Amino acid sequence: MAAVKEKGSISIHTENIFPIIKKFLYSDHEIFLRELVSNAVDATQKLKKLASLGEFNGELGDLKIEVSFDKKKKTITVSDKGIGMTADEIKKYINQIAFSGATEFVEKFKDKTDAKDIIGKFGLGFYSAFMVADKVEVISKSYQPESDAAKWTCDGSTEFEISASKKETRGTDVILHINSDSEEFLDEWRLKSILEKYCKFLPVEIKFGTKEESVEDGEDQEGKKKYKTVTSDRIINNTQPLWTKSPNDLKDEDYLKFYKELYPFSEDPLFWIHLNVDYPFNLTGILYFPKVKNDFELQKNKIQLYSRQVFITDEVKDVVPDFLMLLHGVLDSPDIPLNVSRSYLQSDANVKKISQHITKKVADKLQELYKKDRADFEKKWDDINIFVKYGIISDEKFYDRAKDFSLLKNSEGKYFTLEEYKEKVKANQTDKDKQLIYLYASDAGKQHSYIEAAKNKAYDVLLMDGILDNHFINTLEQKLEKTHIKRVDSDTADKLIDKDEKLETVLTKEEQDQVKSIFDKAINNSNMTVSVEAMAMDDLPVVITMSEFMRRMKDMAKMGGGGYAFMGSMPDSYSVAVNGNHGIIQKILKAETEEQKLKLAKQAYDLALLSQNMLTGADLTNFIKRSVEFVA
Repeated sequence: MAAVKEKGSISIHTENIFPIIKKFLYSDHEIFLRELVSNAVDATQKLKKLASLGEFNGELGDLKIEVSFDKKKKTITVSDKGIGMTADEIKKYINQIAFSGATEFVEKFKDKTDAKDIIGKFGLGFYSAFMVADKVEVISKSYQPESDAAKWTCDGSTEFEISASKKETRGTDVILHINSDSEEFLDEWRLKSILEKYCKFLPVEIKFGTKEESVEDGEDQEGKKKYKTVTSDRIINNTQPLWTKSPNDLKDEDYLKFYKELYPFSEDPLFWIHLNVDYPFNLTGILYFPKVKNDFELQKNKIQLYSRQVFITDEVKDVVPDFLMLLHGVLDSPDIPLNVSRSYLQSDANVKKISQHITKKVADKLQELYKKDRADFEKKWDDINIFVKYGIISDEKFYDRAKDFSLLKNSEGKYFTLEEYKEKVKANQTDKDKQLIYLYASDAGKQHSYIEAAKNKAYDVLLMDGILDNHFINTLEQKLEKTHIKRVDSDTADKLIDKDEKLETVLTKEEQDQVKSIFDKAINNSNMTVSVEAMAMDDLPVVITMSEFMRRMKDMAKMGGGGYAFMGSMPDSYSVAVNGNHGIIQKILKAETEEQKLKLAKQAYDLALLSQNMLTGADLTNFIKRSVEFVA
């Protein structure tokens, strides 16, 4: 019985617990509402469980949880109709904080502001209310027959008061008297946004405010329609989200509708994976593959992590493998505690198992799609290849699973598995050292002339124009036996694949020296190394290339590649190959004056620059003027 007021002290080992709570939890103070609503859900679920076991024979009735606020009184109230508490239970569950070593706690967290970590370690969920409240009241009546209602009050000190209450209905009301620093929470939209963030999929209906609707109410004497205003509860949550249902009961439109619920303004996803695991850990969820292409950095933090339908975080880096952070969707695991910290995620064995399982399920799904309908898989490849390539680069086990469905796309838009492509090119693209040479373009438009030169030799050219392809190429070279990968503009067509076949030059040694001297003077650039080559007569008169090694080092430097950072400040160095067998070279040699020779050489060189989009500014203007003169 709680007929007489009782006062006492909360059982903790320090007088400074509440200042500590306020100081160290303040950085994440909106979670007070999540904690209180979660407690209300637990109380409701416990009552439903007791009823199912026959331990409670009364009427369950309306079990909605209600969140309300009073701006004038500066209060926020969370009410449930759950299991309730007696005065003794209030003293047991609220007054005795499971708290060991307050001194160690203060020392450990004096420089930390990770609210989730603190709450999780010390079971302070209820006490997070004191982050925003000067006083908290708990009014509760147990489901047990003949039990009396009780009221607990605490003003933020270690002192509490418990007394009888006139509450007649089963359940618990938690009333927060909001402090002056936290009046932002006495706002309908602020509270609604917090509820929608953390409680959107809780398994018990959450009522917040009311909704007024105008509905037809017959006709008046003149035959005009009459309307009346109907007030109804505003329920902010979906108590049965899609991931809690069996995949066998769902259709494609159900998954697409749920995706729109999660991401209202996004394009439809390509496909999805429904996870439902009960051993060796519990995990449910739905992962969607969005259309990503090359702006994937903007897409991260789209997977939401839940624990028993309570939102935890959308920072799931340690739960989901890094390469799958581009996916969208939800994961729910009771094996991950509600109040979770980064350090917990990084060290927990269950979390590691979940991460590995997700990798396997994604690989299995992709393999299934590939085998089921290869043509459709190829249509999706341009959107999903970023996931696969990221996985291959970062996860050894994923490469082992993905190598059979990972595709390469060539400049003609055809797709090949790694093994298929090897078979396609090995006859014509094996060099004198028995190395298989794959050629690729990173910009088909810019490198078009080089692609055509390679095709003239019956070489195939891959398209590698994705944001990850620099790294993917390096990984492939490590994985594929006796295979080297070169960009199509890294050398002249004759030298891309060294087959120990040399063309004869029509120039004498003296003429070669003369041509080199003319081009050195015309170009006048120390970063351009000129050589005279024996090339096919129908090749370009001048070809500008950057070696594969040099270009990769420069690319690594641009992307912050460790020991290659110094190369970022170095000027680009190119090779200028003059085609000694081209007719224009004979024209240069036969020109009557030095000026004419230099002008022709500069025109041939500028054409090579133009083919690489490297001709700009005054050089481009002069090239156009010179071209007009030649035509005239």
